[in-house]
Amino acid sequence: MKNVTAPTSDSWLNALIESLQNPAEAAAYLSVALEAESPDSQLLRAEFQDVIDARLRANNLSKPAKVYHEKLDKILSESGATEIYSLIALLDSLGFRLTVTLKEDELAIGE
Repeated sequence: MKNVTAPTSDSWLNALIESLQNPAEAAAYLSVALEAESPDSQLLRAEFQDVIDARLRANNLSKPAKVYHEKLDKILSESGATEIYSLIALLDSLGFRLTVTLKEDELAIGE
């Protein structure tokens, strides 16, 4: 019998984190949580953490980004992201959409 090894359960996460090193992929990934039909603060927190982990792995996380992430994560854990999802609902009712896009200096990195 041939010795077969199954991929570990973390292999999908490693692939995800690697893909999120691309700024365009990370922007699209974050947009998914913001556009969710059923807002989920845990999903939003997890997606931000995945993007942070990707930046850390690529050694591309600024100190201000780390500080802001810590603050946002605390707010999201305490409030359930009601402020963010209320803003999204307000914008939607006004006919607008909140999107995540790349800054011009990030465009060159994502290409």
